[in-house]
Amino acid sequence: MAKKAMVERERKRRHLVTKYSAKRQEIKEGIRKAQSVEQALEFQMELQKLPLNSSPVRLHNRCMLTGRPKGYLRDFGLSRLTLREMAHQCLLPGVTKSSW
Repeated sequence: MAKKAMVERERKRRHLVTKYSAKRQEIKEGIRKAQSVEQALEFQMELQKLPLNSSPVRLHNRCMLTGRPKGYLRDFGLSRLTLREMAHQCLLPGVTKSSW
């Protein structure tokens, strides 16, 4: 189980990314369409004034139930350990244990 602070920090980052995504997109479009270097630098300064955690690059995938950062499976949004436990308990429809 991950620390609650880490899970909350990730939740806060996700919130900031969605909050500032439109503004970020608008500023980046301005940088692309800038006519001069000075205009591009002004847009770049605006972009730097936004909160650091509003950048989508700073997001990290975590298990929805345990908050585990490693062994994350995108299809389910769970870590490998949680997925295995849930599959054994038949909580995931369509998922079966394979053997060969």
